[in-house]
Amino acid sequence: MKVIGITGSSGSGKTTISEILGKRQDTKVINADKMAKKLTNSETEYFLEIKEAFQKDNIVLENGNLNRAKLADLIYHDKASLEKLNQITFKHLLPKIEQEIQNLDETIKLIVIDAPLLFEAKLDKFCDKTIAIETTQDVKIKRICKRDNISEQVAKARLKIQKSNEFYTQNADYVIENDENTSIEILQQKVNKILEELAIGRKIC
Repeated sequence: MKVIGITGSSGSGKTTISEILGKRQDTKVINADKMAKKLTNSETEYFLEIKEAFQKDNIVLENGNLNRAKLADLIYHDKASLEKLNQITFKHLLPKIEQEIQNLDETIKLIVIDAPLLFEAKLDKFCDKTIAIETTQDVKIKRICKRDNISEQVAKARLKIQKSNEFYTQNADYVIENDENTSIEILQQKVNKILEELAIGRKIC
């Protein structure tokens, strides 16, 4: 069983690569963002710790649910709040991902961990290899605006607090460029090449 980590900043195209890999019958994709979001849907320890840490910021709605929009606005404009949320998230998320991996049956030959904070959360320690997905700033902004239905200004603010392309490419074992003209077929070829290299244990020139 191999474990691959997929990372990159928002709008880089991580989800597209994960979806390509996820079509394989022997592959399990673990989406860290979705898992973290699921942990806030009920009175989990994670949810309660977030409420406690941000109680002065009123990030809970009247119905008791997390006000995701308000929390997002807070962390995108305050690095201290972002770091505080990340530390809480890492604390609860890592054991969940480790448990998920341990519970997979023998039919799964490849595990994909899709996580924008793969290196910051030390999730790369679970991975045999890591892949950074990169594209230009302009393409990221366009994708984020379209995906989240937000303004260019908000998209730029989100990207401002994230790591640069260089951070991901310098730390990852492989890099996939995913610009606006890159077709699914080309991405599939790039993914296949990496999988071939993992199978034979060396890089293909």
